[in-house]
Amino acid sequence: MAQRIYSLDVVRGVAIMIMIFVDVPPGVAYPIFIHAPWEGLTFADFAFPGFVFAMGMSAAVSMSKREPSTKKILTRTGELFALGILFNTIPFILALLIMPDFTAKNFFEQAIENLRVFGILQRLALTYALGMFIARLIRKDVGIFIAAFVLLIAYSADFHLYAPDNPFAQEHNISRAVDYVFPGANHIYQPTHDPEGLFGTVASAASFLFGFTAGKILLDTAAIRDKIFLLSAIGGALMIIGGAWSFVDIIAKNLWTAPFALITSGVEIFLLVAIIFLIENFPRTKKFFRPFCAAGTNPLLLFFVVAIVFLLLNTLPSPDAGINLYVWFFNQTFRNLISPEFGSMIFCALFCAAWLPPAEFLYKHGIVIKI
Repeated sequence: MAQRIYSLDVVRGVAIMIMIFVDVPPGVAYPIFIHAPWEGLTFADFAFPGFVFAMGMSAAVSMSKREPSTKKILTRTGELFALGILFNTIPFILALLIMPDFTAKNFFEQAIENLRVFGILQRLALTYALGMFIARLIRKDVGIFIAAFVLLIAYSADFHLYAPDNPFAQEHNISRAVDYVFPGANHIYQPTHDPEGLFGTVASAASFLFGFTAGKILLDTAAIRDKIFLLSAIGGALMIIGGAWSFVDIIAKNLWTAPFALITSGVEIFLLVAIIFLIENFPRTKKFFRPFCAAGTNPLLLFFVVAIVFLLLNTLPSPDAGINLYVWFFNQTFRNLISPEFGSMIFCALFCAAWLPPAEFLYKHGIVIKI
């Protein structure tokens, strides 16, 4: 059991470190480390679905110990959503504290008129709620797996029914239409869409359920070899189905389309299989995975703290006018290292690595702060 939980923490840690890595480029990066603007799939696009998948696995482990009540699920959902709203107000709070011309009146006006209602934590909250209620209602492993496909089929059908001629047009799709009704055009990420908007929660819940299924397999008493085989078969099937589905629907992280959910879940399963295989057959690799395991023990705490520090560094002025402190430091250190893109990759990697010692400290002392 300890080894299987360890593998789960490693997957969760890898996911959160990738999320941080792709969120902190100092204005320049290799294209593969930037989210696809609309259609397509890059390394960066695996970050968030990877964490959703890991959250599903964690939910399976948690439910195996004690089934959460409706009150507990709703409380957890409310806490995550409220934390997300708080996080989205941080830019206004920093402006109030740092910018002399930004008054309390400006703060409330901006927060009310332009606050982004959804975001990563809010998407996690709603995904958790929908996924948990479905898992608790169905219970059977095969049924949960089938429910994920039912969600994706219904989700895809809605796009085609809403705009039969061009279901996934950036300017005209059902996800955008829902965002414009709630929370409204002034409260979404971009004028055309919100990559963590309300409607996409349906598809991200499918990713959660695929992770939940993987977690259930992880907890099974079958031999490691049999679990690796079953997980590999499921991961391969998801990727093949997702690839075939992409001839009908586009692969798009911003809309969390069905092919996107299937392919990313398949990749996450293979990542899990690789980690289990290495730990089982090469025990010394456990030391290599230790930093990721530590990061995966307090993943949302790590993400929240790092994001606040990153926002602060991007708000503070630098000695060079017109450049924030974060970009200025990059320009003074790594920008001219072979190329700006290469320097950015090293800079982001070191920024991520700087947070591993605090994560290790919490892990070593058994401190788990749930967010």
